[in-house]
Amino acid sequence: MLSASDPRPPKSTDHPRTVAVIGGGPAGLYAAALLKRLDPTREITVWERNAPDDTFGFGVVLSDETLGGIEHADPHVYAALQQHFTRWDDIDIVHRNTRQTSGGHGFAALGRKRLLEILHDRCRALGVELRFRAQAPGPASLAETYDLVIAADGVNSTTREAYAHVFRPHVATHQCRYIWLAADFAFDAFRFEIAETEHGVMQLHGYPYAPDASTVIVEMHEDVWRAAGFDELDEQESIARCAKIFADALGGRSLRSNKSAWTTFRTVVNERWSHDNVVLLGDAAHTAHFSIGSGTKLAVEDALALAACLEEQPDIPAALRAYEEERKTVVASTQRAARASLEWFENLGLYLDQPPRQFAFNLLTRSRRVTHDNLRLRDAGFTEAVERDFGCPAGTPPMFTPFRLRGLTLRNRVVVSPMDMYSATDGVPGDFHLVHLGARALGGAGLVMTEMVCVSPQGRITPGCTGLYTGKQGEAWRRIVQFVHTQAPGTAIGVQLGHSGRKGSTRLMWEGMDEPLEDGNWPLVAPSPLPYKPYSQTPRELTRSQLTDIREQFTAAAWRAARAGFDLLELHCAHGYLLSGFLSPLTNRRTDAYGGSLEKRLRFPLEVFEAIRAVWPEERPMTVRISATDWAEGGTTAEDAVEIARAFAAHGADAIDVSTGQVVADERPEFGRSYQTPYADRIRHATRLPVIAVGAISSWDDVNSLILAGRTDLCALARPHLYDPHWTLHAAAEQGYDGPGVVWPAPYRAGSRRPQTGRTDAPKPRLSLGS
Repeated sequence: MLSASDPRPPKSTDHPRTVAVIGGGPAGLYAAALLKRLDPTREITVWERNAPDDTFGFGVVLSDETLGGIEHADPHVYAALQQHFTRWDDIDIVHRNTRQTSGGHGFAALGRKRLLEILHDRCRALGVELRFRAQAPGPASLAETYDLVIAADGVNSTTREAYAHVFRPHVATHQCRYIWLAADFAFDAFRFEIAETEHGVMQLHGYPYAPDASTVIVEMHEDVWRAAGFDELDEQESIARCAKIFADALGGRSLRSNKSAWTTFRTVVNERWSHDNVVLLGDAAHTAHFSIGSGTKLAVEDALALAACLEEQPDIPAALRAYEEERKTVVASTQRAARASLEWFENLGLYLDQPPRQFAFNLLTRSRRVTHDNLRLRDAGFTEAVERDFGCPAGTPPMFTPFRLRGLTLRNRVVVSPMDMYSATDGVPGDFHLVHLGARALGGAGLVMTEMVCVSPQGRITPGCTGLYTGKQGEAWRRIVQFVHTQAPGTAIGVQLGHSGRKGSTRLMWEGMDEPLEDGNWPLVAPSPLPYKPYSQTPRELTRSQLTDIREQFTAAAWRAARAGFDLLELHCAHGYLLSGFLSPLTNRRTDAYGGSLEKRLRFPLEVFEAIRAVWPEERPMTVRISATDWAEGGTTAEDAVEIARAFAAHGADAIDVSTGQVVADERPEFGRSYQTPYADRIRHATRLPVIAVGAISSWDDVNSLILAGRTDLCALARPHLYDPHWTLHAAAEQGYDGPGVVWPAPYRAGSRRPQTGRTDAPKPRLSLGS
């Protein structure tokens, strides 16, 4: 076999004949084995700076999905793994001396050292050259010599750093410290144990990886770690302290380490994964928090995908593009789940007072990968017990339990979120609004919200926005409210009042969202004279007398809303509109009593809220929508959002509708399924105030999961209600629910069952006769 210094044939750009692998972890070894198996003539060299038996950590967990891919690609590796797996189904959650067990989860683990030995043996048997205790040549040098360079050199990848200008990595460091240890006995379940100490809350993550061994990870917030003095202890002192704290979980046994040290998890994201003939694999490309056990899983799946793409595509550049395209979506989804899990543990202290079973359910569903519906499939008995504790009558999904706000009782937890329709004339809602809101009221939701209804002509976003600044508008709204109350009895309808601020005088959404009008503009006002976009109209800074006028406009609109018969009023303090503009330090640069500290930035929105509360009927609830983060540096933070919620609660708000962003044009939101829910969750547990969660909540399973876990009280859905006005009725039908939490209108009852479809189970042909 040629060495790296030997003369080589010309490099290939189609299918690689020579491959260099930097890093001898599972990702690099498995990629090498697969590529060699697919083409035995390939020359593949793996460089690993450590000795063959050096390894860090103890056990690794692989999913059935990953194992299936391994079995299909290399039965030899699969068979070797099967001989060493430890399998179990249960998860134990121990908190305040109470253990909750949920079954049916299905785990398979083995020692990391054993995994590496299996991969070493397979690589040697196939003819891969393994170079241990060897520092790989620089990636640029390898790229000149080899057809393909696979950088599997881990979270501290030197290859990634060498080409940082191309890969454009982003590395986020998180708030908890953890240490990876082991115990010489096997847990009988995946165990989460919570310890409340004088210094703060700590947690143990433990699972078996051999008949006589378990991985034990101890984790705690950085502040707790320092308060407990771990920053001053050496390795052995730390291990002894951890064993003492979690003595019950360990049965009094000791812990052991393997060059273990306290560390902080880092999430690695790269904008690109390849550069010319160099490609990132595993932790070099991405990391996912250990609490969802996906590091080795992702690495192995990367190797499978890369090998498949190199086999399927016509040349190396096409293969690397295909690999990146295939894996990026999957990894991004996993990283979102891992981030949700990580943040749940960072904020563990918020949930300590939850009832034991709800706490366990919350932990199990923290990543949003496990949901109410699939947990019911895994362990129906546990899920039903959580539902009973929550107060669900038998056969009633959590979303169809009632909820009370002041004098209003909603028959279920579903809210049709405010959605601007831009279809009014002179601020008057017409037949379109009657049909739009009426259809969704007939569709079964507990609460239907109007779009943002503007308090003045200058407070409109577009010429098509509705208002409540004239008697004619008030009468038009009364017509819609009466329809809802008469034709959809039991459904509540709420009004959202707002003022556009600097985001007004723009085109209808489908003509160009947030784009200035070509003509017919009206002057804009805002807390500070800052345009929303560089080419947007610059607003005038509001004077004290103008603030008084606007407050009175809100009050007059609220009075008209009360006369129209709305059941609930929401004050819009989100999305960069006028009141939101006061709250955010990015949009409020005032130096008077209405700018500066958060307390001062809150002053005008609170004045408006108090003025509305004074004219709004006492028995009817008021909510406030806020942007809990601006998704921009220097903007509103999650901690600020908690204080904003507390301030409105102190002034009489009955619930906080928790949205995010849309405050500044250069925001960088982290989109994903139910991505805004953690902000609602945090506010709810920090303030004990009811919250409404919004943001990419699209399934009834998500609604049930969020409510039962105690992360929100109500769920507001927008786009699903545009797709299906009867979303809530259909959610009931699909769950087999027929109770007081949702009522089919009499003319629609014949449609309460899913329509039949054509047969899809026709007999398959069994014989094929030749001619």
